Amino acid sequence: MDEEARKKLWDEYSRTGSPDSREKIIVEYAPLVKVVAGRLSMYLGYNVEYDDLVGYGVFGLIDAIDKFDISKDVKFETYASLRIRGAILDQIRKMDWIPRTIRQRQKKIDLAIKEVEAKSGKSASSAQIAGHLGISENEYADWQAQMAVTNVVSLNEFIEQGTEAPVKEVSQVKVLGPEDSVEKDELKKTLADSLELLTEKERKVILLYYYEELTLKEISNVLEVSESRVSQLHVRALQKMKQKLGKYLGLLTDQV
Repeated sequence: MDEEARKKLWDEYSRTGSPDSREKIIVEYAPLVKVVAGRLSMYLGYNVEYDDLVGYGVFGLIDAIDKFDISKDVKFETYASLRIRGAILDQIRKMDWIPRTIRQRQKKIDLAIKEVEAKSGKSASSAQIAGHLGISENEYADWQAQMAVTNVVSLNEFIEQGTEAPVKEVSQVKVLGPEDSVEKDELKKTLADSLELLTEKERKVILLYYYEELTLKEISNVLEVSESRVSQLHVRALQKMKQKLGKYLGLLTDQV
């Protein structure tokens, strides 16, 4: 469906509120749910089924359709993405499925970082933290991959502030300017440099995800490994690249 047809559909739904128009809009934007769920599954796929994420996201899409105001200068796809993302993460919070062992490991890591930095007076490296915990760096990377589950859930806390919070967030979205283009070019260069820190499979995941823009499922097919394994490799790679990427790490995680 082209933009003109979408506009007519929205106009019809706005005037009549007919169930038929609503159903057509849901079908038209259903692929957006899969995109958002796919992004989140790169972090949560290690513990959560992709199909479940899509199911939770559909409720967010329906909520977005019911509450969207076409008179405002806001693109529906942007507004709906926030609602879909919020619905998925909100459901995960309600489930409270994060294992106790993961919570315990998070506390151990937080304490180790605090003690290492208090002693050295500098930011703690992965090697120092792993040594303090008495585990290998690879095992620490696995711990960090599991920690990503709790981290990504906390990214969307602003959605809980009220139903209108996402609208305010969307209204602040701007058209990509020259300075943003420069920053993205710098990000690509920094990414290329940091790829040297990764194993072959970790490097492939980053390239396929950020350069080729493949989904979690597509990457798992290319590498012939499970989707949960792709998620683990992705998070482990970001942990290794964290120090090299610096401020640009936020640009990657913002794409979730």
